[in-house]
Amino acid sequence: MAINLQKITLEKKGDTHFIDLSKQVGPITDEINIHLNWSNGKKIGLFGSLFSKDIDLDLGCFYELNNGERNVIDGLQFSGGRGGAKDRKTRQGRYVSEPWVWHAGDDRGTSSGSGEDIIINPAGISDLKRVVIYCFIYEGAARWKETNGIVTVKVPGTAEIEVQMGAQSSVQKFCAIAEVLFSSQSIEVKKLVTFHNSHAECDKKYGWGLKWSAGSK
Repeated sequence: MAINLQKITLEKKGDTHFIDLSKQVGPITDEINIHLNWSNGKKIGLFGSLFSKDIDLDLGCFYELNNGERNVIDGLQFSGGRGGAKDRKTRQGRYVSEPWVWHAGDDRGTSSGSGEDIIINPAGISDLKRVVIYCFIYEGAARWKETNGIVTVKVPGTAEIEVQMGAQSSVQKFCAIAEVLFSSQSIEVKKLVTFHNSHAECDKKYGWGLKWSAGSK
C-alpha cells in the first residue's frame, strides 16, 4: 500500500485502509464519491483503428444495510442511461434516504464522459453495513489489460483511496474491485480484484443471496 498526503493506493489484493471518523472535525456533510475511470482500449495504427472498439466498462455495487436489506445497483438495473431522481427509490438507488446509495448514470464508453460515479449520502453511514464495488465489460472480449481501470473512493476530509485493477488477463468479464465496510465511526476499504462470469457468480462468492435474471441496457 502506497501513501501520500493526497492519495492512498491499495496495490495488492487484500490491502486495506481504515478511516477513523471519530477523528474528523465534525460529521461528514459532503457526498462520498466512488468513481470508475478507464481507457477506451483503442490501439494505435491503421489496423487498430479499423478493428478495435471502445471498451465499455460499467460500474456497480452490491449494498447491504444494517436492517438486512440487500440489493444491487448498476447500469443494467435501470433504463434511460443518465438521469433518475435522487429522491425516489429506483433500481438506480436513492440518495436522500435508504439505501443512501445512488448511481449517477451509465456512461456508454469513454467518448461519452469521464467515467461513472456512485455517490453515498454521509447521512446514511449509520444505516449502511457494506458495499462491494464492481465493474464489468458489457460487450466484447475481456480486454482488461487495455482498460487501465481505476476506482477511486473519495471520503471528504481524508486522502482519496485508489484501487488500480492493473494489467489483468482474465477472460471473465466481471470484476469485484473493492469492499467498503461502514460503521458510525469508521469506513474501511479493502482491495478485492476477483474475476467472475456474472453478477450471480460474484453474488455467490461474497454471500449476497440475491435472485438473478438476464438484464440488458
